[in-house]
Amino acid sequence: MLKDYSDGDRIVRRSPSSGPGSPDVWGIYEPDTGSVQYICADPETRKAALIDVVWNFSPQNAATSEVSLEQVLQVADGEGLEINWILDTHPHADHLMASARLKERTGAVTAIGEKLHEVGDLWREIYHMPDALEPEQHFDRLLTDGETLQLGSLQIRAMLSRGHTLASLSYVCGDAAFVHDTLMHCDVGTSRADFPGGSASQLWDSIQDILSLPEDTRLFVGHDYGTASRDAPAWEATVAEHLARNPHVKAGTRREDWIELREERDRELALPDRMLAALQINLRGGRLGEAESDGRHYLKIPVNKL
Repeated sequence: MLKDYSDGDRIVRRSPSSGPGSPDVWGIYEPDTGSVQYICADPETRKAALIDVVWNFSPQNAATSEVSLEQVLQVADGEGLEINWILDTHPHADHLMASARLKERTGAVTAIGEKLHEVGDLWREIYHMPDALEPEQHFDRLLTDGETLQLGSLQIRAMLSRGHTLASLSYVCGDAAFVHDTLMHCDVGTSRADFPGGSASQLWDSIQDILSLPEDTRLFVGHDYGTASRDAPAWEATVAEHLARNPHVKAGTRREDWIELREERDRELALPDRMLAALQINLRGGRLGEAESDGRHYLKIPVNKL
């Protein structure tokens, strides 16, 4: 019998291994930001990677909590998994990453894309923090395009997937690919490309690389907000399903048409309400800045800059 780790609208679903070379995957939904957190595990050795885990943050009172990461750890513990890797696909704009806290709890290695240097350069200027946000200080590994990580008997391959951010990576493990904020679910479309350093043309190229994976590859996206006809969150579909059904990038879509559509849609979108808090924390691997003389931490918010 499968264990049920769901907690109200914090839904947990398992996508089982299809056989040798294929990982078990758990998706854990975080409803406040519509984020999907993942556990990718080798069924043979029970070694696991955590991907894009959320450190909860309330923008109303700048309060943090660990509800989501506790649920992820509960799943890992309940399944008897040994956490080897703590991976982030990119420096998230809509939630705080839980990497630093997970490292404290598990001792696992943290990693993100080495292009994070370029994102840090942009945001040091935006925040006017010239001596902060250096990636090497905050992550154990900065991964290059094509670099592989061992996960028991499986390998995880880092695949550069720029466009949403300059530093975005997808992680490919057997027949599973964690494609973050590139695609949305196959009944929704694609993700935005208008943040500082974003590029619709780069995002198109990244999506085409993803859709060039074998058609039975399970694609796990970073977010879902439901649709007018679907209330339950959804985050898994195969390459074949996206090519057949995705309204933005199904087979036959022209590059120039998609770029025009994406840029037009992005012009209508507001910035995420956690963005200006999140980037200065996430570029530190999920750490707050140094405490001030009263022992408290403070955020720096640029005014009239974006």
